[in-house]
Amino acid sequence: MDEYLFLKLIHILSSTLLFGTGLGTAFHGWMANRTGSLAARRVVNRNVVLADWLFTTPAVIVQPVTGVWLAQIAGFPLSSGWLVAAMLLYVLVGACWVPVVFIQVEMRRIADRTPDGEALPPRYFRLSRWWFGLGWPAFTGVLIIYWLMVAKPEIAF
Repeated sequence: MDEYLFLKLIHILSSTLLFGTGLGTAFHGWMANRTGSLAARRVVNRNVVLADWLFTTPAVIVQPVTGVWLAQIAGFPLSSGWLVAAMLLYVLVGACWVPVVFIQVEMRRIADRTPDGEALPPRYFRLSRWWFGLGWPAFTGVLIIYWLMVAKPEIAF
């Protein structure tokens, strides 16, 4: 396999891992919070944080590295409109994801520190709303990035 195809494979796999892990952890986090079960929230919050460190973080690093490398090999100028749009969206997605990581860690701490039989404090639910709200622009941004990578539309900046 040549360098370009190998990098493309890594880029596609890491983007799939990034999107799939994000969607999966978002679904499980949302569903656990709907149960009202402190035990479910504890387990899922721990696993969501762990999944972000094990899967999402490496994919976040691999994506721009392989993306720029692929563009250079393929001869796409980094100033191409679709690439600039994708990179700007990637920054937007990251601007949503970074606070979400800290929110998830804090939600995990709150759930772990809440004694059995007691209600979670209001702060947990405020953080949960922020976590959920920040997910929408991030997921929308990733979907648009996928489209940009496939369609490579002419975009002027």
